[in-house]
Amino acid sequence: MTHVIVVGGGPAGLSAALFAEKNGLETTVFDTDKTWMHKAHLFNYPGVGSQDGTAFLDTLHTQVDSFGVDRKQGEEVTDVTEAGDGFAVTTEAGEYEAPYVVLATGANRDLAESLGCELTDEGVVDADVTMETSVENAYATGAMVRAEEWQAVISAGDGAAAALNILSKEKGEHYHDFDVPADAESTFGGMVDEA
Repeated sequence: MTHVIVVGGGPAGLSAALFAEKNGLETTVFDTDKTWMHKAHLFNYPGVGSQDGTAFLDTLHTQVDSFGVDRKQGEEVTDVTEAGDGFAVTTEAGEYEAPYVVLATGANRDLAESLGCELTDEGVVDADVTMETSVENAYATGAMVRAEEWQAVISAGDGAAAALNILSKEKGEHYHDFDVPADAESTFGGMVDEA
């Protein structure tokens, strides 16, 4: 069973998917590949000196895939509703359910509005520091929650915050995703540097 459904495949959505799946929550991400990152070149993302946005996304795709995220590439979400103890996500291919949903659809707030998430006076989705909206267990990230403050690194942090809050709820205590060199084993192409 999928624990977390992520709608959106930019830095926010892929970050949320990575953190959730890496820490034991089965995650499905719906990625139409319409992110602004395809128009970007990164000079201001920590750890990335200079990289084309599409190449950056390719790296993120490889990373989430290596951890086992179920990535529904090209499958567009048309509706998100509350269902039972979670959410039903509708696509052209069918309906999926999960107890948590992370919305990462850039400045498009339509799904959040139809789900009943409150908006601020600025017209952005109202979310707390954990990225949880007024709808319990529904999260909004990135440009959805920020008026004109759109940066890949901020969005990735928002996705991570959402996933960590979900993990904290599931584990019943504050959860931290922190690996140390002595026990860090990467499934991401064996890319662990040994100094």
